[in-house]
Amino acid sequence: MLACPFCGAPETDRIDLEGKRFLVFRCLFTPEVDPALSEPELDLALRSRYAGPGAAYFRGTCDRLHLFVTKGEGARALTRADGPA
Repeated sequence: MLACPFCGAPETDRIDLEGKRFLVFRCLFTPEVDPALSEPELDLALRSRYAGPGAAYFRGTCDRLHLFVTKGEGARALTRADGPA
């Protein structure tokens, strides 16, 4: 099982769709990856492709996304009486 290269959240699912593979992490990060890659190659590909300004930056991004979906505008849109927009 892989971990999100940004915040360390565990992988929760893999989706194969039309010859493409998507990894889904608990933080909702869902990168497209080459379905032919082995587990060690996947980990290396994620870490090199999505390397950024630092773990703190991406942890903050994940935290803001979580708040938006669970308590912010995203949550209000998803839970309103007449359904999602």
